[in-house]
Amino acid sequence: MNEHVQTAASEPLFNPLSPDFIRDPYPHYDRLRTTDPMHLTPFGAYVASRHAEVSLVMRDKRFGKDYVERTKRRYGPDIMEEPVFRSMSHWMLQQDPPDHTRLRGLVVKAFTARRVEDMRPRIQEIVDQTLDRIAPQGRMDLIEDFAFRLPVTIICDMLGIPEEHREVFYTSSRDGGRLLDPVPLTRAEIDKANAGNLMAQMYFQQLFELRRKNPGDDLTTQLVQAEEDGSKLSNEELTANIILLFGAGHETTVNLIGNGLLALHRNPDQLALLKANPELIPNAIEEFLRYDSSVQLTGRVALEDIDDLGGKKIPKGESVLCLLGSANRDPAVYPDRPDRLDITRPKIRPLSFGGGIHLCLGAQLARIEAEVAISTLLRRLPDLKLDNAENPEWRPTFVLRGLKNLPGSW
Repeated sequence: MNEHVQTAASEPLFNPLSPDFIRDPYPHYDRLRTTDPMHLTPFGAYVASRHAEVSLVMRDKRFGKDYVERTKRRYGPDIMEEPVFRSMSHWMLQQDPPDHTRLRGLVVKAFTARRVEDMRPRIQEIVDQTLDRIAPQGRMDLIEDFAFRLPVTIICDMLGIPEEHREVFYTSSRDGGRLLDPVPLTRAEIDKANAGNLMAQMYFQQLFELRRKNPGDDLTTQLVQAEEDGSKLSNEELTANIILLFGAGHETTVNLIGNGLLALHRNPDQLALLKANPELIPNAIEEFLRYDSSVQLTGRVALEDIDDLGGKKIPKGESVLCLLGSANRDPAVYPDRPDRLDITRPKIRPLSFGGGIHLCLGAQLARIEAEVAISTLLRRLPDLKLDNAENPEWRPTFVLRGLKNLPGSW
């Protein structure tokens, strides 16, 4: 056994909810890649930290989600009686074919490249309206006042959530991300998640009734009609997947915009370069995704015995946690200073949106939202300064990596 593998007993190689890990996971990833790239954690999952294994596991049919069995192994046989876990078991994100294929097929049409590109003027309008309102104040929280409103408004548009219902979504808490972390939830956290899930279910049931009576040109109407078709969608699946689309439709984009702005302000040369060359924004977004991904991990389960994955045997039924943030900085793929932000970096192919059949549906939408938000902000508030770029406050979740707040002034 490599003597570096087990560092001091007090410091496990993978401790994703420790404050130090949440503040800056990248030195920890470095250690994992060099000392134990297929690390077996104390809670029984394998952690893949190199690009090669991460990329393979997400695309290989020998791996799947197996959500219900995986969750029972972690929490015990009765866990699916908890409403929030039962709801998550219906998410297309947690499904394997054929259910995954059926569910994804129902929503994929709303996210075609053409439809998403057609949203660009609306995205620009929301960003401009937000800045019109805030610019005279001379200061804002870039997360709450700026990054959060844009994707929430867009996903409300897509789902057909009426204007008069939206204020609660703009002000609702953002603590659902803990559900996705690889560290088991406490009883108190499960109770809190159940309560949040119940509130969401109650709201969306009302929205379904509204759309049955008054169909619109929106995703909720499409899914309600698929539910009425019976064979396509059950009521439980309908509710769960609308909750998923709402959460996934804004959480990661908020973090992409926030993490990108922080990275730019911590690298003033790159900030100046982007201001001087606004046409670099599409490549800059890819580099933000690579450099500090708003999703740090995705998991799969071995559906059969795997003889060799990065030098380890993976028995059937075992979980493999794919560290997207680590793979994105693997020197084997990015030999030129992977820990440096470089908005002109060539051939960036971040794994931040996952891969294989679960490749994020909204990837292109998130890219365009971040492009428009960041480029408009730099153009309209060129002298924006962050109050605390050196030591910002991160949210206490690991899988969804983002800032609690990002105050700035101009």
